[in-house]
Amino acid sequence: MQWSEEGLIIGVRRHGETSVILEIMTSIRGRHLGLVRGGRSSKQRATLQAGNSVQITWRARLEDHLGQFSAELVKSRAAAIIGERNKLNVAQLVFSHLRLLAERDPHPRLLKFVLEILDDGGDIFHQSQMLALLELALLEELGFGLDLNSCAISGKTSGLTHVSPKTGRAVTKEAAGNYVDRLFKLPLFFQRDQSASSAQVLEALQLTGHFLHRHIWGVREISPPMQREQIIAQLEGNLGQEQL
Repeated sequence: MQWSEEGLIIGVRRHGETSVILEIMTSIRGRHLGLVRGGRSSKQRATLQAGNSVQITWRARLEDHLGQFSAELVKSRAAAIIGERNKLNVAQLVFSHLRLLAERDPHPRLLKFVLEILDDGGDIFHQSQMLALLELALLEELGFGLDLNSCAISGKTSGLTHVSPKTGRAVTKEAAGNYVDRLFKLPLFFQRDQSASSAQVLEALQLTGHFLHRHIWGVREISPPMQREQIIAQLEGNLGQEQL
C-alpha cells in the first residue's frame, strides 16, 4: 500500500541507531506515524524537525502496519520556532493538542488552524487569542463542543454573557441571576471576529482549559501541557503591567 500527501511534522523520536519514528498530521490521513530509515543522518536531520511541512510518501504491506515514510521539505519553520521561546511554547502546545486526536482520524479544520497559528507573525497576545479559538474547535472536534448560540434558559440568541461550567451552554446575565458569579464569562471574540483585551483572552483560556480538563485531561489522567501554563503566566504578567 502507498499514499502521498503534504503533512505537518508534530513529533520525532529516535528508533534504533540511525532511524526515527516520524509523527505527522495531514488533512486526509490525520495524525499518522511512520518509520524513516536513516532519519538521524545529517542529510535528513534539518528536514525532519517538528513544525516543518513535508511531502510525505507512506508505504506498507498492510494498512494497519506502521509503515515507512519518505519526506521532502515543503516549508521550513523549525529554525524560527526554536529561535524564540514564545513561538516554541505555542508550537509545543498545539502539537500536544493534536496528539489528543485519534490516530489516522482526519481533522482538516484543526490542521488548517494550527498552520495559521504557526505562520502567524503576531505577538504572544495575538497567538494566545488564536490558541483559545483552537481549543474551542478542539473540544468540538472531540465531541465536547460548547453551545454558545443561544441562552440555555431563555432561548435568546443575543445578549449572551456567561457559560455554565457544568453544561457548557451560554446564558444571558439576566437569566443567570444570582448564579452569575459561579459562571464563566463568555469572551465576545468566541461569537464574532473581533480583537480582544488581555483579560478576555485569559478568560477564554480559563474557559477552554476547564472543559479540556473535565472531558479530556482529567478523564485520561494526564496533566495539562506545561507550555500552556507558561503562556498564561506571561499573559498575566503582561496584563499586570498594563494595569500599572
